[in-house]
Amino acid sequence: MAYSNNPRLPAVRREAVRLVRKGWGIRKTARHLGFHHTAVMKWVKKAPKDGRKVIPTLSSRPKTSPRAIPREVVGQIIFERKLLRRCAQVVHASLRDTNVSLSTVKRTLKRYHLTKERSKWARHRMNVPRPFAEKPGDLVQLDTIHLWQREGSLVYVFTLIDVVSRWGYAKVYKRINTRSTIFFLKEAQRYAPFAFKMLQTDNGPEFSKFFHDWVECHGMHHRHSRVRKPNDNAHMERFNRTLQDECLKRTPRKRYAKALEQYVDFYNLKRLHLGINLKTPYQVVLSS
Repeated sequence: MAYSNNPRLPAVRREAVRLVRKGWGIRKTARHLGFHHTAVMKWVKKAPKDGRKVIPTLSSRPKTSPRAIPREVVGQIIFERKLLRRCAQVVHASLRDTNVSLSTVKRTLKRYHLTKERSKWARHRMNVPRPFAEKPGDLVQLDTIHLWQREGSLVYVFTLIDVVSRWGYAKVYKRINTRSTIFFLKEAQRYAPFAFKMLQTDNGPEFSKFFHDWVECHGMHHRHSRVRKPNDNAHMERFNRTLQDECLKRTPRKRYAKALEQYVDFYNLKRLHLGINLKTPYQVVLSS
């Protein structure tokens, strides 16, 4: 039979030996347990005389590996991985002088647990198709901006923009988590003159499954952008750039909160946008 890692198989072997020594035939025991009779014969020969100990599953690892890569090469792969902190392709490119293949580099990194593998607890997302936005609120994009302070700590600016009207909102938070994201979304919904229907975010931890479940429970829909496809959130990226150039870079960091509040009002009520025919977001919302 094929090699098995079933943890209960040693106990099954002991039960087979017990039945044979009790008086059952080899073939009858094999049919009862669902194994071949030759396997049962081998178990009986290997079993200890007292019959109390289980027959463990021996390792299938070969005793010798003549084609294994040298330890020096393994050490170089591990050293380059820890030095560069990059993927297997970059590590392989840095080892061009060493005669080693890309598959060997990947296998070595995986064997020594130096790769970031997908968690077995991660839930698979069935992504919702992108809607065709016709009215304000049909598609609203969210994102976060990470800003360093002089003390070495981070400040997070949560941002939101409507694709149709370019209506935007932003606020500063000291922590980035699902709780802050939900608070920000509630304040943005109170500020906006229209209801949010579809929310689109990237795959950041602040937009995890808890945020997704909360959004779905409150009558909205949530979809994630494609991984490594920033163009899916092009309106959001442009808004973040505008926000930094016209507000954050001109304001001391201690006054970010008040400056953002004033700039958001100016952005939505007075600032003309080229993308909406030199109108303001407020004018687009009124005409929709």
